Amino acid sequence: MENYTYNSFTLQLEGLKVTEHSMYPVFVFLLVSYLFIMFANVGMVVLVCIERSLHHPMYVLFCNLPINDIIGNSIMVPRLLSDMLVPPSERFINYYECVVQAFTTHMFGTTSHTVLMIMAFDRYVAICNPLRYATIMNNNMVMKLIVSAWGVAVVLVAVLLGLTIRLNRCRMMITNPYCDNASLFKLSCESVFINNVYGLSFTVVLFTASIGSVALTYVRITAVCLTSNNKALNSKALQTCSTHLSVYLIVNLCGMLIILMHRFPQYSDYRKMLSIMFHIVPSCLNPIIYGVQSKEIRKLLSNMFTSRKVLPFILMKGGTHVTFDS
Repeated sequence: MENYTYNSFTLQLEGLKVTEHSMYPVFVFLLVSYLFIMFANVGMVVLVCIERSLHHPMYVLFCNLPINDIIGNSIMVPRLLSDMLVPPSERFINYYECVVQAFTTHMFGTTSHTVLMIMAFDRYVAICNPLRYATIMNNNMVMKLIVSAWGVAVVLVAVLLGLTIRLNRCRMMITNPYCDNASLFKLSCESVFINNVYGLSFTVVLFTASIGSVALTYVRITAVCLTSNNKALNSKALQTCSTHLSVYLIVNLCGMLIILMHRFPQYSDYRKMLSIMFHIVPSCLNPIIYGVQSKEIRKLLSNMFTSRKVLPFILMKGGTHVTFDS
């Protein structure tokens, strides 16, 4: 008979497996990445909020991506960094903290898809129905889309974790760098058949809806561009859609790689590293892609940096008597 500790509220985290020589480079990489994620994404949200020229549905919907990146990484990365500084035998986590971490982890992945879906709808309306865009994408519709994106994610993830929380636990070891649903239900000695069925259905429905809706949107947009002789419309479509599509492909590629690696248990360490990169890479690239490819944001940032360089020059040339036009 094996000795089990039932329903223990203190769990042990496996943490990130790295050698002593690579621990500090990995730690510095994760720390710098986290600081950049916070700075870039918070800056993007603040910029959209304070700049009236960016108060358009496209940027309001986009703001949900950096908010999601901030929440998803704030729960996972600091804990990962702190665990790297202690021996593996001392990496403990409270059960409720583990559940919260698992919830935010799955919310991060799910909301990335739902937000990109509503952003695709916005691009569809802007390009395929430009004359009705202001009527369709009013404040009420934008709010409904945002609530739907977050609401659907909350419901799907709450059910996912609700099925896991009901299980009795007979193990303590989380065999993952951070807590997620699979790691939690593996702590149970009961049947997890329902969890596996719902988890598979969850993944299939999310990816099918996401890929299907975005693919249909771009097929319609492509058809409109091919039949239109309006060069301005085609240029606008290429600019705005390439930005959205770049972010969408990055999120899907990261997610697909993690799912694919589940089929190869012998590469579990690589899968765990990829699951961390799923948080880091898109969150770092999202503000860069939108900042570089979005004409409005690029122009605004250029003006801000230019004004900062020109103002000290004017002050030096003008001495103490400087007047500013109102």
